[in-house]
Amino acid sequence: MKVLKFGGTSVANSDSLTNVLDIIKQQEGPVAVVVSALGGITDLLTDMLSFAQYGDTSYKKLLLEIESRHLEIIKKFVPIEFQSAIISFLKKNINELESRLDAIQLLNEATPKNNATILSYGEILSSNIIYEALKYNEINATLKDSRELIKTETHNGKVIVDHEFSDKAIRNHFQNNTADVVLLPGFIASNNKGETTILGRGGSDYSAAIIASALGADVLEIWTDVSGMYTADPKIVAQAKPIDKLSYYEAMELCHFGAKVIYPPTLQPLIEKNIPITIKNTFARDEKGTIVDNSPMIENGEIVKGISHIDKVALINLEGSGMIGITGFSKRFFEALSEENINVIMITQASSEYSICIAVKEEEATKAKKVIDQKFSFEITANKVNPAQIEKDMVNVAVVGEKMKDHQGISGRLFSSLGANNINIRAIAQGASERNISIIIDKKNVIKAINTLHESFFEAQIKELNLFVTGVGNVGSKLLEQIEKQTEYLIENLRLKIRVIGISNSRKMILGDDAIDLSQWKSMLEESKTPADMDLFFEHAKKLNLRNSIFVDNTASEIIAYEYARYLNNNIGVVTCNKIAAADELNNYLNLKKISRKFGSPYLFETNVGAGLPIIDTLNNLIASGDQIIKIQAVLSGSLNFVFNHFKKDSSFHDVVLAAQQKGFTEPDPKIDLSGIDVARKILILARESGMNIELSEIENESFLPQECLDTKDNKSFFESLLKHSQHFEKMLEQADRENAKMKYVAQLENGKAKVGIQLIKEGHDFYNLEGSDNIILFYTNRYKEQPLIVKGAGAGADVTASGIFADIIRIGKQ
Repeated sequence: MKVLKFGGTSVANSDSLTNVLDIIKQQEGPVAVVVSALGGITDLLTDMLSFAQYGDTSYKKLLLEIESRHLEIIKKFVPIEFQSAIISFLKKNINELESRLDAIQLLNEATPKNNATILSYGEILSSNIIYEALKYNEINATLKDSRELIKTETHNGKVIVDHEFSDKAIRNHFQNNTADVVLLPGFIASNNKGETTILGRGGSDYSAAIIASALGADVLEIWTDVSGMYTADPKIVAQAKPIDKLSYYEAMELCHFGAKVIYPPTLQPLIEKNIPITIKNTFARDEKGTIVDNSPMIENGEIVKGISHIDKVALINLEGSGMIGITGFSKRFFEALSEENINVIMITQASSEYSICIAVKEEEATKAKKVIDQKFSFEITANKVNPAQIEKDMVNVAVVGEKMKDHQGISGRLFSSLGANNINIRAIAQGASERNISIIIDKKNVIKAINTLHESFFEAQIKELNLFVTGVGNVGSKLLEQIEKQTEYLIENLRLKIRVIGISNSRKMILGDDAIDLSQWKSMLEESKTPADMDLFFEHAKKLNLRNSIFVDNTASEIIAYEYARYLNNNIGVVTCNKIAAADELNNYLNLKKISRKFGSPYLFETNVGAGLPIIDTLNNLIASGDQIIKIQAVLSGSLNFVFNHFKKDSSFHDVVLAAQQKGFTEPDPKIDLSGIDVARKILILARESGMNIELSEIENESFLPQECLDTKDNKSFFESLLKHSQHFEKMLEQADRENAKMKYVAQLENGKAKVGIQLIKEGHDFYNLEGSDNIILFYTNRYKEQPLIVKGAGAGADVTASGIFADIIRIGKQ
């Protein structure tokens, strides 16, 4: 025989009930069908009780809603000529319910007996109405009130099922049954006085399990609105997937830690009789669902089966030197909690015996602290033990799997993946069975933690990077274009999934909770009503608390550069082409490096020197491998190289600089390039990355611009000054021609000193044939004394700079 249970949204409305009727029709042989209240009705009844207890008559409006919901089912499934009897039954019960609530409202008090009676109406109404629907759909069915079969007793204020009596009553009833379908309301039972009792949270599942156990059923099918138990909560983890198979104990662990598909009491009667459970989706009947039984584990199955969690948890810690070596201390501790019926979710104790730490429901934390402090009042007064400490806003996360005990490295993977995302574990517990590793973390980290663990244990090792991009001009827009174009390649070949979550320019911003469609970002930003706000942009990234978050700065803004510290402090990496931070005062440069190391927040700025060329990375690799830098010579300004390569007798210096600006080779303010400050910053960064602690002011800058050009306040006056001093630039060109040389703006680092300025480069030098806007850098080291290590290539332009930023982002993904 088979037992079916339908609940929640499976019997929410007429559409879903149609699916239920179809499933019942397809059954072969006699079946028991247990139904819960219509979806949402139990919540309405709970609200009505609360209103009535506080003297609020709002419950009367909710009564109308309950009546309306049930009438909808009647009108859809019962022929109009047969509706009067069931409608009379509905109205009679609605009137009874109202009278009971009126009495509670007058007294401003509800007893456990009243609570049970009120809440039972959901199942009483649904079972009677569904029975009528079965009858008029030509299904040979009978209705049996579960209160006549399932009996309960009360122990220490808790309702306990009398299994011996209930099993006998159930078997007797079904032995005499001739109908194809026996319909029973779930959740409700009665005591030996005939008073209605309820089976608590998940009570309809428990009712079905009691009936299945008593009958020795072949299987218990739980039909719900999801396709089985999932590897994690799909509302938290978009990639969560149904679990094909679980052992009883795996299911029990997941249920205990908050998986709401089934509840722990449901499993116990079935384990004893070895009755399998299948969890299936009423709205997707062909999907496999989850099977729960005790059959042998599949050798090639998943090691970790699921990740679950309990919200609203508090940690309570008792510590003190007076605990060490004292026999019976733990006994007294847990006795105090037991006497007040306080449930302990998790326990951990240091081997030093200096402290005991437990997790309890947040609502019980204050009470737990009070009873613990009372129990140990003498020791607290004598300063042998400190008063119990409470930490709220915690979440208990559990990783569950029967096969974990047979595999090494599960704990290591858990801790390393969380550590890499700067998620602090407040407490840890693992049973000797090793089916479960439980941790306590801050509530603010729960989404990040569960997604991180799911990615580590269940996904095809695809690492997700979440970007918050500021600056979408030439470089920023090219970066977004490159990311969109390479999305599939990165997933297939590098196992990287890059999502852009936030985008900002100087006027507006887009703040998403999920990935922004990069094919639409321009129109979305243009239509955005959210003005640009650095604080709001940061707070959004911080609040989302996504794993592998990266702030990407594509600007040249000094203000934005000073934002990096707070991102790094919150475990959000920084990738930037903005040189200002790395070339700022030495203390600020060192501080950013320190914060990056402390919080494990990547801070990459490869494009600060040489756009997309791997200059900083090459330098770091040389030093990391034990080489020593002797000298660096470089042409590091693609814009200046472009200018001097195109400045000839038939062109003016002004026109060449203007062309460089229009092609995007210079900074928005070209004076930054031509003054040499940009190159000075670049050699400063290389000097610092080489291990030198120097300031920008220590770099010798031999400017070729007249002072009047340097003193201009805006681009217009700057270009006017270039025209005014055109003779000065022509003389520079004439001198280079006389010496058969080319002008190159060269940066040099040697003997602890750095300088930048124009040098006349003669034929045969590595710099002589440097074309266009290319950069070149010569590393002279202990290993490369005679022939330097050379890095050469395009050193300016939006495309190559964007590709360098993109490479840094990918580098983080591959860490």
